[in-house]
Amino acid sequence: MGGATRTNMINRRWLPLNALRAFDAVGQHLSFTGGAQALHVSQSALSRHVISLEGLLGCQLLERKPHRLALTEAGAALLPVVRKSFDRLEQALNAVRNGETGARTLRVHMPPSLLQQMALPMLRDFRREFPDVLLDVSSSHVTGLPDQEIDVAIVYDRPVMDDRVTDLLWMVRVSPVCSPAVARAAEGRTLAEFLADTELLHVKLDSEPRSLLWSMFARHFGLPVNAERGPAFDTAISAMQYAMSDGGVALADIDMFAREIAQGRLVRPFDTVMEDGFGYYLKFHAEDLGDPAIAVFRSWFLARFAAESRTLASAETAASV
Repeated sequence: MGGATRTNMINRRWLPLNALRAFDAVGQHLSFTGGAQALHVSQSALSRHVISLEGLLGCQLLERKPHRLALTEAGAALLPVVRKSFDRLEQALNAVRNGETGARTLRVHMPPSLLQQMALPMLRDFRREFPDVLLDVSSSHVTGLPDQEIDVAIVYDRPVMDDRVTDLLWMVRVSPVCSPAVARAAEGRTLAEFLADTELLHVKLDSEPRSLLWSMFARHFGLPVNAERGPAFDTAISAMQYAMSDGGVALADIDMFAREIAQGRLVRPFDTVMEDGFGYYLKFHAEDLGDPAIAVFRSWFLARFAAESRTLASAETAASV
């Protein structure tokens, strides 16, 4: 295919917006039919636009396979940039139309327990310091990245290599916790005996067995515990609230629930801690490294979580003295 050369570079004076919009629709659906339906145009018109874009670039963006489409390497590199650019245009046009020309909306995703336990006051303080950055906050209990389009996410996941910029906030450390009343049943008993006679509370993780965390904990410490029993919850905060109502014993992130532990609402009857391999990570697209709103959000939250970690470490050291 012949396309733009170094002496005939593509510039904004003749960006092929219709062709890019067509590629965006087809690339998202991996279907000319689905893309045409999304844009309310004919399939043949959409196909012509994509072919013209491939001709301009001098390479294939879509691999036409029997009964399906696939992104080529070039297509996979171009699609997220095109989609992000259209998202930004949409946001800016709506901001102008609504008289919000000084503001930028940042779409942020966080897991619900993190949002409720730690991030809400952080978001409040961030808004006070940067009032021109409007926040559109979403939350769901997925492990890893959510399906919806976002600008920046804090995710709960195992360490994963992907094409996003990834900053570790902290690795999760878990320990059995329960209410003071339930903890009294642990007095004079071993951890294995206590767990065998106490209902286990589970936090469900996407595509994982409901007993995953307790099974890992039992294997790590060599405990003969039936990890399958007990109720399961969508969020850690729900499991901890159930535990505080004398409902059983849960594996708590001792940093996230440090306040409840310090206040005595949750008790650690045994000083047994395990890193479960999961952590909280701040993630965003590499092409957004130069975005001022994302850059300030990233640097501010990394500093805030680092300060929070230092505070928790100091409190833990003081408690052990």
